[in-house]
Amino acid sequence: MQEIKYTVSEFSAVCNQILENAFSAVVVEGEVGSFKVNQDKYVFFSLKDEESSVECFMMKHALRFAIEDGMKVVVRATPKLTKWGRFSLTILQIMPVGEGALRKSFELLRKKLADEGLFDAERKRPLPDEIARIGVISSTQAAGYADFCKILDERWGGLEVLTAHCQVQGMGAADQMMRALRYFNERTEVEVVAIVRGGGSADDLAVFNDEALVREVAASRIPVITGIGHEEDESLVDLAADAVASTPTNAAQRLTRDKRAEMALCWEMVGRVKNLFNERTASAEREIGELISGVGKDIVVNITIITEKVKGYRVMLEELNPERVLERGYALLAGETGVGNVVKITTFDKIIKAEVKNVTKRID
Repeated sequence: MQEIKYTVSEFSAVCNQILENAFSAVVVEGEVGSFKVNQDKYVFFSLKDEESSVECFMMKHALRFAIEDGMKVVVRATPKLTKWGRFSLTILQIMPVGEGALRKSFELLRKKLADEGLFDAERKRPLPDEIARIGVISSTQAAGYADFCKILDERWGGLEVLTAHCQVQGMGAADQMMRALRYFNERTEVEVVAIVRGGGSADDLAVFNDEALVREVAASRIPVITGIGHEEDESLVDLAADAVASTPTNAAQRLTRDKRAEMALCWEMVGRVKNLFNERTASAEREIGELISGVGKDIVVNITIITEKVKGYRVMLEELNPERVLERGYALLAGETGVGNVVKITTFDKIIKAEVKNVTKRID
């Protein structure tokens, strides 16, 4: 059988074709060595373990974590034989792994972004007082997301939740969350965006230290609140957000009022009015008793009239109970009544969102 003869370039091309067919992309873990950036554009380093080493190349714009020699990292890359005859990995994505590497990368990138003013308090915006629509970036399969939605419903209810389902860990997660945040900013349908994820290891939460994701959060035109991990966990996305909650549950609490507390306050106010009325009534009854003892039949008639008025006042007070008014079919309307605005209508058993189609001035 005749042997095939290749030029060097042809042989390199054949090798790369074989590599591409066998490995469209590989994930490799190792320790970084000889890390350097050339012309503020190209990144070179070696990836090694106790026995082997492989050269790596990537573009600087794809470097979204602070990396230095000695760090343990995981890369997603394509293997290639260069035209100089060297085998190397072209890096598509890189992330630090392990507590030590993650902490070092976190501190380096935090200092860089803090020096740029990305975490300054002046950049933070307050969350809206009244929220009707919430955008959520999370994995709908995660327990943290379920906890977040459960607390929203328990505390207030009637809120519209628009969810962008994303990965919340791993190499592809940051890009998915960035696309979701851009989607909400482009549509401007929500008043606030919540990024939520339950607890996990340092490696699981590492995606929230992705530089591109952090910058996307800082640039959001819609206020962002984060509820990531547990109370002791801190990420760069937390530092860039407008508000930080300790957990997904706490994020839901921060975004809603407690309907039980609101009702308790209403009943407390009703109780105060009743107590005041009872005191005034008791005083009036004492005065009536004094009058009865010193006046005649005509005054007794007047006293009877006053007593009936007092009873009428009691009935009126009971009728002013907000729940009684709603039971009779009336409703409470909240919001600006300009055409095109959305108002909230509260009936005895429903909360309704309605768009104002027409406003006509009432003529008596």
